[in-house]
Amino acid sequence: MSDIERESMEYDVVIVGAGPSGLSAAIRLKQINPDLSVVLLEKGSEVGAHILSGAILDPVGLNQLIPDWKEKGAPLNTPVADDKFYIIGAAGGMRIPNSVMPRLMNNHGNYIVSMGNVCRWLAEQAEELGVEVFPGMACSELVYGENGEVKGVVAGEFGKNPDGTPGDGYEPGMELHGKYVFLGEGVRGSLTKEVMAKYGLQNGKCPQKFGIGMKEIWEIDPAKHKPGHVMHTMGWPLGKNAGGGSFVYHLENNQVYVGFVVHLNYENPYLSPYQEFQRFKHHPMIEDLLKGGKRVAYGARAISEGGWQSMPKAVAPGAAVLGCGVGLVNVPRIKGNHNAMLSGIEAAEAAAAAIAEGRSGDELTAYDDYIHEDGPIARDLKPVRNVKPLWSHYGIVGGVILGGIDMWVGSLTGWNPFGTLKHRMSDAEHTGKAEEYKPIDYPKPDGKISFDRLTNVSFSMTNHEESQPSHLQLKDPEIPIKVNLPEYAEPAQRYCPAGVYEVVEEKDEAPRFVINFQNCVHCKTCDIKDPSQNIHWTVPQGGDGPNYPNM
Repeated sequence: MSDIERESMEYDVVIVGAGPSGLSAAIRLKQINPDLSVVLLEKGSEVGAHILSGAILDPVGLNQLIPDWKEKGAPLNTPVADDKFYIIGAAGGMRIPNSVMPRLMNNHGNYIVSMGNVCRWLAEQAEELGVEVFPGMACSELVYGENGEVKGVVAGEFGKNPDGTPGDGYEPGMELHGKYVFLGEGVRGSLTKEVMAKYGLQNGKCPQKFGIGMKEIWEIDPAKHKPGHVMHTMGWPLGKNAGGGSFVYHLENNQVYVGFVVHLNYENPYLSPYQEFQRFKHHPMIEDLLKGGKRVAYGARAISEGGWQSMPKAVAPGAAVLGCGVGLVNVPRIKGNHNAMLSGIEAAEAAAAAIAEGRSGDELTAYDDYIHEDGPIARDLKPVRNVKPLWSHYGIVGGVILGGIDMWVGSLTGWNPFGTLKHRMSDAEHTGKAEEYKPIDYPKPDGKISFDRLTNVSFSMTNHEESQPSHLQLKDPEIPIKVNLPEYAEPAQRYCPAGVYEVVEEKDEAPRFVINFQNCVHCKTCDIKDPSQNIHWTVPQGGDGPNYPNM
């Protein structure tokens, strides 16, 4: 903790992150007891500005939180009408019949949504109940109590110089203290990482696994638009280079979401997830859909994919980790928002009960038991726990077949024939040495269907105040050139979907590693995939980063 003197404010519960988990927690706390003081802090310029998800929403969490959401005007406007799954090659594809897909993969009753807009609507519901919602407030530090418990956070620090010293207009921010602190930062949040390490929450669990998801919003020819149509693919262009797949969702207003996910346990350091995404859009099935249309938005974020066996302990003294910070994504369904909402609801119920008993600063074991034992989250994640390791080990054909068998049997009987398979290594450890692979020759973007990174980043409306310290911190500034460049061809140049990292080689000068932090879309892939684990992603000052309109 820093020695800067700050004013402080006291609350019953302090919530970091206005995503689906944090907002659900805030709403549920005030539903249980309107007299509880609850503050919700969001680093984005507005609620929803940093929210990016596919997204097909299973409304199970929303049904529990706000049963009359339809009457209250929740932005769930496009029910899924039909759902198709393909394994594709370079020129065509083979559809897998819905009849052979496990029942849990059925999207009947789900909705194609903008989670950014859903979160904006949830924030309105929270404020009506009396929750104090503060966007533009990045939480940069944890505050600990006398007994080592998490006591609060530092929020709203502005005006540092690039070297980290206070500038002329420096504002130290405030300490916001709570009986309990909820961390709903999403994947790989900086405060969550600190709590995980300090209290050993990942001990005894498999390493968490991740993917990078990239998404564009397109306005297409109305003649090609099919509201409610859902398509998923696996296969080309990744092939054996990496696991992953795509999604195409038709929502309202002649818009489609086009997304691409690459599992970050790929080995070839020359692979560029972004370039694979751009190449994918030239598949005949996709290019024909997009021709004559226009891209209107772009973004990227990491996805937690480890599943049941990678879920850490979710509580520490005074703190609870919510949603994607725990890793509640159902990988084959490509859904986690419903579980994030359920986690927020249950954390709120556990905290409200504890506060009613006069407790504070202890572990909310009731919440941890809920997500790890036989509740709806467990029932959603346990049957699919082997899908990701099967895909990783057996590839697209073998993995899909074996994963399908495991899901079918697990969903029907509650018993999985493969038991519980383990993840052995982190995604960073999977990265291979450059000498073992050949560089990949990616086609140049055509500017109509495919685009270069920097052009696309401009469609994320990303902005960072350039005079602040870089929020992308190197533990050792020499490693990128001395280690990562000779051994791995410095893969940060390729795994970043926003062109943040460059190796600049000028005549008669040694190579330099350049960090263009202004481009960062806060996906956190660098924090995950760097083979030397030398990059630490933390928050910039509040309000900075992408400004997603309706991702």
